[in-house]
Amino acid sequence: MSTHAISPVAAGWIRRWLILLALMVYAIILVGGATRLTDSGLSITEWRPVSGALPPMSEAEWQVELEKYRATTQYQLQNAGMSMGEFQFIYWWEWGHRQIGRLIGLVAVAGFAFFAWRRWLGQGLGWKLAGLIALGGLQGAIGWWMVSSGIGETERVSVAPYRLMTHFMLALLILAVIAWLWLDLGRQQRTGAPKAARQAAMALMILIFVQMAAGALVAGLDAGRTYTDWPLMAGEVFPAHYIHAELGIRSFFEGREATQFNHRLLAYLLWAGSLAAVWAFRKTAVRREFAFLAVLVSAQAVWGILTLLNAAPMGLALVHQGLGVVTTLWAVYTVWRAGGPKAETKSETAINPSA
Repeated sequence: MSTHAISPVAAGWIRRWLILLALMVYAIILVGGATRLTDSGLSITEWRPVSGALPPMSEAEWQVELEKYRATTQYQLQNAGMSMGEFQFIYWWEWGHRQIGRLIGLVAVAGFAFFAWRRWLGQGLGWKLAGLIALGGLQGAIGWWMVSSGIGETERVSVAPYRLMTHFMLALLILAVIAWLWLDLGRQQRTGAPKAARQAAMALMILIFVQMAAGALVAGLDAGRTYTDWPLMAGEVFPAHYIHAELGIRSFFEGREATQFNHRLLAYLLWAGSLAAVWAFRKTAVRREFAFLAVLVSAQAVWGILTLLNAAPMGLALVHQGLGVVTTLWAVYTVWRAGGPKAETKSETAINPSA
């Protein structure tokens, strides 16, 4: 088989591998959300990518881990007097989150090595998959960068919101890249939609990514549990403390009022934009893609309001996060589907049936 062509068999197996990676990344996003909601992220105070795969195996080892946690500001100001059972509860959430990350790395590297051995990585696919794996390695480092903001000599009882946002958005980017590669290796063709439709799809996708970043800031600040009325905020249309004097411009990243108000405003803009796109492109080849995107955006908005009114309990918050990821992926699909002239030759260049 030529190393410069991707056979249907190779494409099929690589797509299965990408689906497995996508499901694992989706799982780690949800487990990460639960880890945040249970304030478990600072329970493991060291970054041990290899040796940390084994949890404490004895009572003495558990006691050592608890003593390390007792040195954190979170324990001293928020969880002082925590029992061993309570500590183990938050420890298992963080350990599980990290363990899924290790498994993702193992599956990614093993799959890449197997495909390289079979010489299935022609047409530059090897570089693309290597870049994907590099993003995964970077994500692990950023995860520790995030956790380190809440341990050591710090006044924080949680991780820095902007670091949480960075960690979450990189996970979302990795998932989007996986989806794009999976689509490129498939047999479905792009539509070659009008330029305006392609631009609208791109604009909506970018706005969704911005909205997800804004949501991560809200989550990192627990702002969803601070202002729980809607459509007003503490009875006001525009929050009085949108900009905090002591924070200044950092209010956009560290102010509960600004982050939640921005998240709400972006939701309104996104909802209106998605409905407008449905109407504007109702006679194009991507009308169904825009219609379903509007359905997802609307469902996400309604669920977000429900989550807010109930002060973001774990169940509702995780569904809100999970649905947001699905909405993002559909936006990526809409952009891909509305692709340009290459749609006509994709099936000939991506997969060589004779290889």
